[in-house]
Amino acid sequence: MTTAVKESAPSAKSRRLQMNVLGPLIALLLLLILGSLLNGNFLTYGNMANIVARASFIGIIAIGATFVITSGGLDLSVGSMAAFIAGMMIIIINSAVPSLGTGWTVVALGIIAGLAIGALAGAANGLLVTAGRIEPFIVTLGSLGIFRALITFLANGGTLNLNFQAADTYSPLYSGNVFGIPAPIIVFAVVAIIAEVVMRRTTFGRHLSAIGSNEQVARYSAIKVDRVRLMTYVLQGFLVGMAAVLYVPKFGSANSSTAVLWELQAIAAVIIGGTMLRGGFGRIWGTVVGVIILELIGNILNLQSFISPYLNQAFQGAIIIVAVLLQRSRRTTN
Repeated sequence: MTTAVKESAPSAKSRRLQMNVLGPLIALLLLLILGSLLNGNFLTYGNMANIVARASFIGIIAIGATFVITSGGLDLSVGSMAAFIAGMMIIIINSAVPSLGTGWTVVALGIIAGLAIGALAGAANGLLVTAGRIEPFIVTLGSLGIFRALITFLANGGTLNLNFQAADTYSPLYSGNVFGIPAPIIVFAVVAIIAEVVMRRTTFGRHLSAIGSNEQVARYSAIKVDRVRLMTYVLQGFLVGMAAVLYVPKFGSANSSTAVLWELQAIAAVIIGGTMLRGGFGRIWGTVVGVIILELIGNILNLQSFISPYLNQAFQGAIIIVAVLLQRSRRTTN
């Protein structure tokens, strides 16, 4: 009798792990089936490519959020940060046009500036969390307001517009393709592959999980907790900068409403993908699936008229709540 109980416990845990892994994939498959039944054009290459390309902004940011959340942190400022970086890139490019022209030199300057500003902004958040010993929620909630106010100030309450000639040079970075694959999808895929390797195959990735699981034990194990956690915020900021690098050539403008609620979408994608909100376990490929699931939901709502697409954010909020409840129920049954 005791043996049977001992044998059944691991199998039950194994089934829970399998559902944790397969859950996002099953949800993705069901959405693809639903979309194809509702609209004959849903599964066309053009629509699928458009969905993944649109998901690339949030996807790149959500990959950074996966590292932060796995270590037990949180960043609510990513949307406002993206708007600020996009605005700064536009200002820098426009200011450099008279001296550098409108070719790739000035565009490269803007890209480098965007990535550097993102890394610095992430470092500022990380230092306040690690050296300042302030809760990540408080730090990033504060910086959310700061970045949003800064872009509003820079645009003088209006909109910053990229120089038209520079925009023509820059636009292929979003609208171009390689062997028929849109450029944003390629960038997103490369970032996801590198991130998966870092999370699964490096000491840095293992340290993230250890810190998120139990910070004190990680410190006793000689892991440099503050340094590792700081690096997650720097990485998050750098990837927000990369998302802004793709955003600017698509829209060519930035204002106070740019990237509103991107933090909600990024966190939702991370949780849907199976990363534990309390930290200790992260899954990059799951985050990628989660981002695509959110974009599929939005696409289905846009293609159909029985539910308003304006309810998309309501769906995302509900998904976060349900996903966290499921994670909590799994913890209580373990």
